[in-house]
Amino acid sequence: MISSDASVVERVLAAWQPDCLLTIVGPTASGKTALAVRLSELLGGEVVSADSIQVYRQFDIGSGKPSAEELSRAPHHFVSSMDPLEPIDAAGWAALAAGAVEDIRARGRVPIVCGGTFLWIKALLFGLADAPAGSAEMRERFRRLADSEGRAALHDRLRVVDPASAERLHPNDFIRVSRALEVYELTSRPMSDWQREHGFATERHKAQIFGLACDREVLTQRMRSRAARWLESGWIEEVQSLRERGFDEARAMRSIGYAEVRAMLVGELARADLETAIVRATRLFARRQTTWLNHVPVTWLGGEE
Repeated sequence: MISSDASVVERVLAAWQPDCLLTIVGPTASGKTALAVRLSELLGGEVVSADSIQVYRQFDIGSGKPSAEELSRAPHHFVSSMDPLEPIDAAGWAALAAGAVEDIRARGRVPIVCGGTFLWIKALLFGLADAPAGSAEMRERFRRLADSEGRAALHDRLRVVDPASAERLHPNDFIRVSRALEVYELTSRPMSDWQREHGFATERHKAQIFGLACDREVLTQRMRSRAARWLESGWIEEVQSLRERGFDEARAMRSIGYAEVRAMLVGELARADLETAIVRATRLFARRQTTWLNHVPVTWLGGEE
C-alpha cells in the first residue's frame, strides 16, 4: 500500500512536532487509514476519524472502514458511532472531535486526525464561516423538491446562484447543497462568499497536515481494484439489506459508490456498468477532495508506485 512505504512513515515522524495535532489527508484510496494506524502504533496514538460515511453503523463495505485487524491495532473514534438516519454536520463533528482530541491528550496518548471529509477537518482546525443558522422550513422545502424533481435539479439551482459551491459539491450531497441554497435565500449572498471571507484563517488547533500524494493512474487502478474487491465481498447485498431495513433515505445511501449500487438495484443502472460507474464517480470525488486543500498548508508525501 502507498502508506506502508517506510520512507513515508519516516518522513512524518521526522517532521512532526509533538505540540501539533497530527493530521492525515489525501484523496480516497490513497492509503490514509493504513498510515494513521501505523503511526498510532509507533506513537501511542488514537485515530480521530473524519469520514462522513464511516461514522454510520451498517454502512460498512463501501465506506472503506478500517478492518478488524486495523481496529485492533489502533483505537478509532467516530467509526460506526452513529445510527444511519442520525444527522451530523461539520460543526457537530468538529465539536465532538475537539472533545476527543482533548480526552486523548489527557490520557497521555497522541490524537491522529485522519479522513477524507475535508470540510470536517477544516471545521476542527479553523472553524466555520459565520453564516446564518439553518432553516428547517427551507430544508424541508428543498427536500420535497429533491424528492419530486431529483437531487440533480436542486444542484442545478445551486449552480445558478453559487457556481463555486456547486463545483465542489456533488449533486447527491443533499445536506450541503440545501445548506448552500438556504444561505443564499437568507442572505442573498453565496455560501462561497461567506467561506471566502472566513478564509479558514483563524487557527483553532495548532496542527501539521500531511497529505498522501499518488500518481493519477496509480490511484485510478487502486480505485478500480478496491471497487471490484468490495463488490465481490457483498457490497450489493449490503445495500439491498440496508434498503430493506428502512435506510433508503439515509444520507450515506447517496454517497459515492452507495448511490451507484442503489441505482443498479432500482433498475437505473445496468449491473455490467456498475463497477465502471463507481470508479468514474470516485475519480470525480477525488478531484473535488483536492480542491478543499488548495489554501491549507499541507506537507505532501509521495508514495510508492
